[in-house]
Amino acid sequence: MSLNLNSPQRRLIALRMEHSDLDALIDQAADKTPVDELMMRRLKKRRLALRDEIARIEQSLLPDEPA
Repeated sequence: MSLNLNSPQRRLIALRMEHSDLDALIDQAADKTPVDELMMRRLKKRRLALRDEIARIEQSLLPDEPA
């Protein structure tokens, strides 16, 4: 199956990759001392926004349940 460059499935893959990269970055930053609290808050806020967008796209891709 060929995915359109602007398809929701393609966007979902990109968002999941970015979320994973942020997880790794947050883990690395947490190991450093001193921890930059402002940077950590921004990274975590972005990660949460990505998770919300991923959930929204996944929900839109689910087929409607029959009544």
